[in-house]
Amino acid sequence: MVEASKKEYVFGPVPSRRLGRSLGVDLVPYKTCSYDCIYCQLGPTTHKTIERKEWLPLDIIIEQLKEKLSLKPDYITLSGSGEPTLYSQCEQLIQTIKHMADIPVAVLTNGSLLWMPEVRKSLMDADVVIPSLDAGSETLFETINRPHSEISFKMMLYGLIAFRRQYKGHYWLEVMLVNELSTTDEEIRNLRAAIERIQPDKVQINTVTRPPAETFAKPIPRLQLERLAGQIWDNAEIITEYTAIGEKQAFLTRLDDILELLKRRPCTLEDIAKGLGLHPNEAIKYLQEAMAKQLITVVSMHDEKRYYVPINR
Repeated sequence: MVEASKKEYVFGPVPSRRLGRSLGVDLVPYKTCSYDCIYCQLGPTTHKTIERKEWLPLDIIIEQLKEKLSLKPDYITLSGSGEPTLYSQCEQLIQTIKHMADIPVAVLTNGSLLWMPEVRKSLMDADVVIPSLDAGSETLFETINRPHSEISFKMMLYGLIAFRRQYKGHYWLEVMLVNELSTTDEEIRNLRAAIERIQPDKVQINTVTRPPAETFAKPIPRLQLERLAGQIWDNAEIITEYTAIGEKQAFLTRLDDILELLKRRPCTLEDIAKGLGLHPNEAIKYLQEAMAKQLITVVSMHDEKRYYVPINR
């Protein structure tokens, strides 16, 4: 087992657009993933792999979960800062959670490894599984998701279809649309054809809402997004920002901490997370709030990294 690179594997609860107050569980080291998506809010993938193993100690993850169950989250969510299905102990972890607490388990996955029978088996006890489908063709798949060299579009799509046939829980498919890349008539038709083969319980349409790994990954305006959603799938849902937590004092206090840090110097997402002892997925929630309030913006520096800076008023 690879030595753990950090001590906190359970974070939140954080506000989720789909799952309410979500207690997150991080199962792989930061930015360990089978994809290198151009829109990823956590930045470029630093370790692209399809190797499944116990990246982090299962016993410690379970102990940290026990300590936070009193917070009564709406969901316990396997997600974090990489691809959770790369964790070889997913099945045991989910089963342990089900014995520990009466809280539904959700899995947020890019869906890239569902062609592996062992991965499909490992998720069968989850209450909700939300895989991604960002393209209906090999060319767009390679452009947007930039997968590991051993993952083809055909394999990925087969995995999504096979899992649907076996899984008895709630199966929600997320489609991330990127302006000028996935918005052509041909690509929209391709997406719809792929979804018809998968037959998920829900289709949820998303677009770039947070600073992406690549600056050319652009959001789609709301009205256009609504029109495209109707073309992609009947009754498709457009995911909207979760804002209910935004007025809570603890949230606003932490937001102030971030603003004070940024007043001293520009910071990357990783700088902010490390500097304030936050998980990156927590930090991005506060940054999203600050950007919505037009308190900060993002700039690219000479080292090509993306930095958050205050907007002078």
